[in-house]
Amino acid sequence: MQHSALRAPDLDPIADRVARLNDRYRHHGAVAVLEHALHDADLGRIALVSSFGAESVVLLHLISVMAPSLPVLFIDTQMLFRETLEYQSMLAERLKLTDLRIIRAEQSAVALDDPDGTLHRVNTDACCALRKTTPLETALSDFDAWITGRKRYQGQTRADIDFFEEEDNGRRIKINPLAHWGREDLDDYMTENRLPRHPLVAKGYPSIGCAPCTSPVKPGEDPRAGRWRGSDKSECGIHFIGGRMMRGPVAKTEDVA
Repeated sequence: MQHSALRAPDLDPIADRVARLNDRYRHHGAVAVLEHALHDADLGRIALVSSFGAESVVLLHLISVMAPSLPVLFIDTQMLFRETLEYQSMLAERLKLTDLRIIRAEQSAVALDDPDGTLHRVNTDACCALRKTTPLETALSDFDAWITGRKRYQGQTRADIDFFEEEDNGRRIKINPLAHWGREDLDDYMTENRLPRHPLVAKGYPSIGCAPCTSPVKPGEDPRAGRWRGSDKSECGIHFIGGRMMRGPVAKTEDVA
């Protein structure tokens, strides 16, 4: 299902479109934002990027109902939990996602930069760039916008996100339809729609990344406290604003408010 034939060069500047989109959908709910965004000419060609993590099933289910042929990009870092890979396979079949694309780093790049698989121990940013950021950037080169599952409640670095954001020096727009949902909203949706949970959630993993860099979270901790525990790193690098990796709250401006 083609949602728009427009490409970025044919559209207005991203900053203008982000401001217009946020104004247009400011008072809409999450489901309405997603439904309208799939057909909004200001967004061009869209893909969903999913980690198939703790809360991913909500967006995946919505897409399976609204636009099952929408491209869904899954980054397999080749360091994921076995449970994540099994969950991804099961959900893709159950939800009948017809354009699931498995994204991996070029093996030549891995052989050059991380031949023994230990880069994450000495430089987590470099490991994320190799296994996540670069492969995703390549995969997204054919799209003008991408849907993410980021939500404000997930931690300080995400406290100010809006439905629409400008990404990395004006390359694309990020769509965050669940930005204002809380954990109870997600739980209610999963329960009402009888959606399967990621098996690691019951073991204390509210946010799930690569196995070597993800640990369980204690009650009362930030939901992302188990990601890169013991360091000041809080994002893998695929989420940028104005060309900068987000490491703290992003100040609102007229362009992204």
